[in-house]
Amino acid sequence: MATGKHVAYYRVSTAKQGRSGLGLDAQRKAVADYLNGGDWELIGEFTENESGKRDDNRPKLQEALRLCRLTGATLIVAKLDRLSRNAAFLMTLRDAGVSFVCADMPAANGLTIGVMALVAQEEREAISKRTKDALAAARARGVKLGGHRGHRLPSAAAARASATVRSEKAQQRATDVYSVIVEARRAGATSLRQIASVLMDRGIPTPRGGSSWQAVQVKAVIDRVESAQTLDASA
Repeated sequence: MATGKHVAYYRVSTAKQGRSGLGLDAQRKAVADYLNGGDWELIGEFTENESGKRDDNRPKLQEALRLCRLTGATLIVAKLDRLSRNAAFLMTLRDAGVSFVCADMPAANGLTIGVMALVAQEEREAISKRTKDALAAARARGVKLGGHRGHRLPSAAAARASATVRSEKAQQRATDVYSVIVEARRAGATSLRQIASVLMDRGIPTPRGGSSWQAVQVKAVIDRVESAQTLDASA
């Protein structure tokens, strides 16, 4: 039985199917059947209307993943079999940093998705990406690459690398929260306290994992993201 928060992601391959609901009912039924029973909560549903011409433009998938990151929810994909040949989708799902489950393939995991993605790509591209990912992961762990393989960087350098990774994760989360703040402003929330209430109503944890947002925490997120945007614009 499923437990905890879930976010559902559906996909229809054409705008016509999206309007008509062709295939959508079956996907929703697959999700409902998987979630049958248990202590769970479906906190969001996102439907992607795709033309099939581009593989890298999935705004609804990004919204679903963002909600999962913000709330700690599990992404539930209704029909992985319809997407199993799409390398861009599989790579996004594998590297999203969120828990996921496939209603039509419950045993699928990160390893399964990775293998399917490799099959969907040309072998040379797949090998190149695996190599780059492995090197990046090794550097993040503080492994010194080159002539003396296997030796770790001095502790100070490793600490700096670890701090960089933590900073990047914190910046990503601040960016995710900021997108909700922008939506709250558009909906009429004008004060920091009102925005804090919106964040709490949506069940979004604070940076330290708490449930109660304060105005000062909202301001810190805004300042962090807008300062980064200013730096990017001036670069």
